[in-house]
Amino acid sequence: MVGVDVGSTTVKAAVVEEDGKVSWQDYQRHNTRQAEKVAEFLERMETEAGLTPGQDRIFFTGSGAGFLAPLVGAKLIQEVVAVAACVEKQHPNVRFVSEIGGEDMKTIFFTETGTGKSKQVYMQSACSGGTGTFIEKTARKLQVASERLAEMPYEGMSLHKVSSKCGIFAETDANTLVKTGVPVEEIIASLFEAVVYQNLATLTKGNTPMPEVLLLGGPNLFFKGLQEAWRHHLAKLWTQRKIELPAGQTAADLILVPTEALYYACFGCVEIGRGEKPEVGVYQGRDKILWWVKEGQHEQKAKDGARGLITGQDDLATFVSEYVRPASACAAQREPYADPVLIGCDFGSTTAKAVVMSEERELLFSCYALSKGNPIEDAQSLFRQVGEAGFTNMAGLALTGYGKDLLVDVLGADVGVVETVAHATAALHYYSDADVICDVGGTDVKIMILRQGTVADFRLNSQCSSGNGSFLQGVAERYNIPLEQYADRAFEAKAMPSLTMGCGVFLQSDIVNQQRKGWSAEEIMAALAAVLPVNVWIYAGQLQNLRAVGRKFVLQGGTHRNMAVVKAQVDFIRSKVPDAEVVLHPYSGEAGAIGAALCAADWKKNGGATRFRGFETIAALTYQSTTAAETVCKWCPINCTRTFIDVHLPGAKGRPWSKVPLAEGWERVISGNSCPKGLVEDVNEMRVVKAKLEEVKRDYPNVAEMVRKDAFRRVSAAAVAQ
Repeated sequence: MVGVDVGSTTVKAAVVEEDGKVSWQDYQRHNTRQAEKVAEFLERMETEAGLTPGQDRIFFTGSGAGFLAPLVGAKLIQEVVAVAACVEKQHPNVRFVSEIGGEDMKTIFFTETGTGKSKQVYMQSACSGGTGTFIEKTARKLQVASERLAEMPYEGMSLHKVSSKCGIFAETDANTLVKTGVPVEEIIASLFEAVVYQNLATLTKGNTPMPEVLLLGGPNLFFKGLQEAWRHHLAKLWTQRKIELPAGQTAADLILVPTEALYYACFGCVEIGRGEKPEVGVYQGRDKILWWVKEGQHEQKAKDGARGLITGQDDLATFVSEYVRPASACAAQREPYADPVLIGCDFGSTTAKAVVMSEERELLFSCYALSKGNPIEDAQSLFRQVGEAGFTNMAGLALTGYGKDLLVDVLGADVGVVETVAHATAALHYYSDADVICDVGGTDVKIMILRQGTVADFRLNSQCSSGNGSFLQGVAERYNIPLEQYADRAFEAKAMPSLTMGCGVFLQSDIVNQQRKGWSAEEIMAALAAVLPVNVWIYAGQLQNLRAVGRKFVLQGGTHRNMAVVKAQVDFIRSKVPDAEVVLHPYSGEAGAIGAALCAADWKKNGGATRFRGFETIAALTYQSTTAAETVCKWCPINCTRTFIDVHLPGAKGRPWSKVPLAEGWERVISGNSCPKGLVEDVNEMRVVKAKLEEVKRDYPNVAEMVRKDAFRRVSAAAVAQ
């Protein structure tokens, strides 16, 4: 008897003999080709384990098994039913099961009744929060290899706030922690904390997981830190709720992680199959599933799909001639550049960029560094490249991006530029008649609507992955396709599925649904590029009428270095505004840094001396970060868990009076705060902050509040009588 579990990311299968012995088992990632991987497994089971059509029996389960099971004569079994059957057979004393899969989570409560056991099942399959994909995606962003991730601990690590309710918000939290210098090990431990919290707070529905507890699924089996987090929280929960443990056993003894945790759904299929009639689930061979792989899925895709991003080679050639430019000509200097230069840096969510401009605002050099998880290291990498290129006569430095506030004082920047200002400045420098600027970055989308060269309206989407570059990158990585090959692979698709506009989590679910139907990675990537403009303009920007906002559109931001995205953007905008002029910024990825450098040029007009600390000082920067009970902000009930990043700088005064003392020669930067109060440590500093807030209120009074007070003021009876 054979059990096959076709999951969202992997296929598992097991062959069980009549005596209960497992003679063959394996699991592999299917990389969206579920039918192909199942056909491969069936061939191997026929040759390696003697699986025989018309004689042996086969049962399917899993999220991708629905349309595959009938093709081989298998009976489909609901996955929770399958898992529960195996648990009841092999672990009669287990009362709570948590199974974490690639893109779903399940919890099962077993309760003793007079006639046996009752089962309560809770599932989460529409959100990525707390799943294996959620962990792996964030780990890839932090450049943590799978082998290292499996061994990273939870016990003894400082924990930080990472959202447990949504994978997108969790990724945003991880980005923030990275940019504030929190060690990668602590972020991963915080992810494990979020996963367990999501299971206990959401999927238990207020019920208490009673011992014994069984942990199933790949993440629970492979991630040592996740197991430690489960043991910590369950032991704490049992203590709080006064659950008596069996004599002589500890909480750790009652939390089981079996070595076969991946195959419980397969074994459960076999267990249920034993109770079925002999004619149920008889294996019919591979002919129909091979037909589906070679012909059937392609016929179905032709009916359901839309045309690809390009209609033919002529369409592609026209697009390439209009938008694809040769690589940037800003090559490194071979000789030192003697004249003063201005530097702009953009510390983004996924990369850090720097540009060098002359005082005449000519772009001389550009460079970038993939975020290493620490903004100080990113800055050191950028300035090392600038120095090696021969630009050492610094006249001004401006910063923008997520890491701006942290690094302004550390680097000695002259200007800190708000991102929208930087991007608008960069666009208008090259296209002074622009009507709309669309900047799509790694984790946000910015749309700026201009009137007479100034920003008249602004739309920002920074809390959802829908429409941003990080989501595209995550999907490409999931398919093991380098990001620089995304466009070439997407242009290969002759047809593509229609993906749903909206939330990135639901879009991810839609992608899984399409891959079940046989759509290839290239076709899904093309569809993802095609739906991006819809998410950017309609979902994120809330702009139903593009014609009303203008005619000249400027595309910039790192995501527009992906030409598949540019092609989709051009087609979408021209479908809404036929006479639109859509231009691609000549340095789309460096636009923020260019805008910062231009702001530095404006600052330089006043003739001030730069505060830049120097290349040698930046290269020699050392730092240490602290996140502990002593760093928690107590100024309001939110109690932000702040991080103190202490940087060794000549002449710094230190903070010997702090709860976390700082000696002379060190400067402290506080991050992780949600309001200005969190930037201070003592009452004296707080008085200064409050005085500044009051000063702002006096200069910019809340007119609506003034009107409200005047309209609803109490009037005495004597005043009315007069």
